[in-house]
Amino acid sequence: MRVLLSVALVVGLLVTPSAAQAPAVVRHVLPNGLIVLVREDPTVSVVAASLLVRAGSASETAETAGMTHFLQRTMLRGTKRHSALALAEAAEELGGTLDASGDVDYAEVRGTALARHWEALLALIADVATNPTLPPAEIETERKLILGQLQRRADEPFSRAFDTVLTDVYGNHPYAWPALGRVDSIARVTRESLLVRYGEIYRADRLVLAVAGGVPRQRVLTVAQHLFNRVPSATPSGASVAIDATPRADRRLVERDARQAQVLVGFLAPPVSHPDYAAMRVLDAVLGGGMSSRLFVELREHRGLAYATGARMTNRMGPALFVPYLGTAPTNADAAVSGVLAEIERVRREPIDERELRRAKAWIIGMLAMDRRTSARHAWYLAFSEVVGGGWDWPERFAHAVEDVTVADVSRVAQRYLARPTVVVLRPAEPDR
Repeated sequence: MRVLLSVALVVGLLVTPSAAQAPAVVRHVLPNGLIVLVREDPTVSVVAASLLVRAGSASETAETAGMTHFLQRTMLRGTKRHSALALAEAAEELGGTLDASGDVDYAEVRGTALARHWEALLALIADVATNPTLPPAEIETERKLILGQLQRRADEPFSRAFDTVLTDVYGNHPYAWPALGRVDSIARVTRESLLVRYGEIYRADRLVLAVAGGVPRQRVLTVAQHLFNRVPSATPSGASVAIDATPRADRRLVERDARQAQVLVGFLAPPVSHPDYAAMRVLDAVLGGGMSSRLFVELREHRGLAYATGARMTNRMGPALFVPYLGTAPTNADAAVSGVLAEIERVRREPIDERELRRAKAWIIGMLAMDRRTSARHAWYLAFSEVVGGGWDWPERFAHAVEDVTVADVSRVAQRYLARPTVVVLRPAEPDR
């Protein structure tokens, strides 16, 4: 009860009228089309900035998978003004960090610093974004690192099972592979292909810069325009070909050397812009959100089937992925599959009660509030919300949408989206008899 009350208090702080006292956000569009968002908060002594690009593995093919992430990491390895080491040293001298990566629907250059160094931080981020040199030797270094990450991902049982679910649920859709890419596509990357990708995505109409912390917002807008005014404006591009996600809707066994069995059940779910998104997130919390969720209580506490259990729902511009999962002893794998499917069928067949609904809502909104406690997370949420088309205030509107979800809404989305399970079981091979 104490935990639920504390989470409810966080919910109240986020969605009650007192939220109006939160630092204001200014949105400004530069002449070239680049969007700048500034959240000025004089109560903090740090600043964080997130430069997001509307590009990621969602706009790649099987042959170019991982190209965007590869580009982002290589951009951090040298500019016309700084070597890779000089960039790292410069960020540390500001009391902060500098990093870059690619994701599914976006790519990011991000940094933090002491608030008094905000202008130098923005200059570093602009340098990485507008003046990368992509040194050939650094490309090879980054290639080895990414290939190593892919190998570790394949060796880790849960990640291997999750990647199998991606493939089986999405089919030929670009969401079918992780943002890191694939071994064969990473092996083919050249400096020329990275330069082409850079020219395609680093256009002003694709960029969103969000700055949060103890900064003067009007001055930030002026400096941002100076730093990014040379970023090319939009250019005509060919229409992308839409590819449907095609779930296998069956069961796959993956045999790997592992101490535990991993059971994952995948479904397609609505994108962040869909009216069903909030209700689906509540359903996600009912089944796998926290220690009071159905999977935890029924399969771990009551039946002792799970070492770990929960549910994941991705945030996507396109079709999302909803995955209830469970780690168990190999001998319990079949019982675990039956247990997860039974809980899914129960939530489809029987309405949840009001107490479950309240708990799920509190858990979601509490996690959202706690995830935005730092300037870095505020900056990311501002930029991400703008990139996916929700607008910078999407988190607040999402919180209100969650509050409006009803028992009937949860039943409706359960029946609509959880009808055709795709099951992946990863476990050790059975010894020969």
